[in-house]
Amino acid sequence: MAKLLISYCPFEIRVGLFEEDTLVEFAVERPKDKGVVGNIYKGRVVRVVPGINSAFIDIGLERTAFLFSEDVFPKGEILWDKGEPLTTSSLSALREGHEILVQVVKEPIGNKGARLTTNLTIPGHYLVYLPFLDRIGVSRKIKDEAERARLKELVQKLKPPNSGWIIRTAAEGVDEEDLKEEMKFLLSLWDNITEKTKRATAPSLVYEELNIAFRAIRDLFNRDVNLILVDDPEFFKEIQEFLRKYYPRMLEYLKLYEGSEDIFSAHGVTIDVKKLLAKKVWLKSGGFIVIEPCEALTAIDVNTGRFVGDKDLEDTVFKINLEAAQEIAHQLRLRNIGGLIVIDFIDMDLEDHREKVVETLINALKKDKAKNSHLPISPLGLLEMTRERRRDSLYEMFLEPCPLCHGEGKIKSKRTIYYELLRKLYRIGRHLKNKRVVIEISPYISELVSEEISFLEEIEKKFAFKSQLKINRDLNPWEYKFHIQ
Repeated sequence: MAKLLISYCPFEIRVGLFEEDTLVEFAVERPKDKGVVGNIYKGRVVRVVPGINSAFIDIGLERTAFLFSEDVFPKGEILWDKGEPLTTSSLSALREGHEILVQVVKEPIGNKGARLTTNLTIPGHYLVYLPFLDRIGVSRKIKDEAERARLKELVQKLKPPNSGWIIRTAAEGVDEEDLKEEMKFLLSLWDNITEKTKRATAPSLVYEELNIAFRAIRDLFNRDVNLILVDDPEFFKEIQEFLRKYYPRMLEYLKLYEGSEDIFSAHGVTIDVKKLLAKKVWLKSGGFIVIEPCEALTAIDVNTGRFVGDKDLEDTVFKINLEAAQEIAHQLRLRNIGGLIVIDFIDMDLEDHREKVVETLINALKKDKAKNSHLPISPLGLLEMTRERRRDSLYEMFLEPCPLCHGEGKIKSKRTIYYELLRKLYRIGRHLKNKRVVIEISPYISELVSEEISFLEEIEKKFAFKSQLKINRDLNPWEYKFHIQ
């Protein structure tokens, strides 16, 4: 069984999904940097760039958002020009200054603005409403064909003409009344959005996505979840009211956590950012994986570590790769790693072993709500895959570039810094005759300088000057200063 833990503070909400007492999904939301995915805006076209099939839209954020041609709804999105709605089927109809209704599908990342679509979606627990489509889709995770047909028939019966709906996994087994109530709510919500849009001046927010706690209940609650545990009495009442109004069936699973210990610690998990995002993750067998986020992709390396096996090398490698495949799927979901992912499995000679490792990875990813795709393991032992990236990963949420190395991850070695210092002295040496030079260095290189002081003494002798070393704890590791007297 599964449980959903919600920890509330005025400055931060933390949500964790546990499956069989293992934390499988963890997310944090802070009011100061709340995400914008799911928000709907009335935006203004700033620029159309046919060369890259994109338009840049001002939606009121710090950076201009972008709309790819593939994200323009083919049957026509709504535009507002002098208060009159227009329709278009491509970017070619957009002009600078046009007002357009858009939804954010990807958070701004780095220097990139948010990614937009005109194919709006209004999600509920059982259904997703698609205002500009006239079709019915059913979640692929509902496997029973009879149940798929039943749900599709119910939605077809209930839906208004010319409206689109996606039946979510959570709808499996629910009755007509539940679907009818949620459909009524989503249609009412859309009416409110359209009315607000007509009155709004671009750029402006016309619909804000739920906060992370309500969103988790809406998106993650399913028949496997038997507990929603909240640690703050006031926030508990807010969630209680939300469920009473929209999802009364869930009320019986909502409980208030009244312990004095942190709610996650009480369930066997200490949320330590350093451990949560550790580069090296040990496997139970003694092997380990190394996870390295890069600019263009995330690289994952599988290593044998301390595991030596009890048979031949091929069997040892196969067992480690199987275990690693399970753990990689868990880490991708837990850390919310998206985009291109390259996994370097340990080389296997047998094709059957390679296929079983891929199958294990695919099966382990089945519970992951993020879409993913993969290629077979290459002859070099590499598996390339992609995972849907909509919201920030835990790396982006918890970490920022180091102010010392500026995100490089490495700084100059002690010897490199010291030799740069010596080279500068060598270059200006002819101007230092009979002078005294005070050299300020950081504690970082002081020990090495002491060990290799002979190089400095040789330069002093060659150019006939005296030097004095002085440790300055305010200097960065790579910094040094000369004071010529």
